[in-house]
Amino acid sequence: MLCALTIRQLKPGSLEDFKQAFVPGEDAEAPAGWKRFYAIRNVNDENEVVTFGLFDGTLEDLRAGQDSGEYDERRSKADEFVESYGADGIYEVLEERAMD
Repeated sequence: MLCALTIRQLKPGSLEDFKQAFVPGEDAEAPAGWKRFYAIRNVNDENEVVTFGLFDGTLEDLRAGQDSGEYDERRSKADEFVESYGADGIYEVLEERAMD
């Protein structure tokens, strides 16, 4: 399992514009392999947004899906609302636990 994670500092007041540009609509079909997607905001800094998704497949599968889809277009549109980036990468899930 892989996790694609990006931390962004948004330009003040641009959260809704960022979400509209980057976050897929609820009716959008998830590309093969993607299991979950989250967009979260820091409770102490409303302009710090973390997006991450869980992918069940190989790194090559993940990158191929990004190359063949609209990911680059969405990311390019969203960059207009980003002031800076923190972490931005693909991480291997070492352990997963359900706390239900």
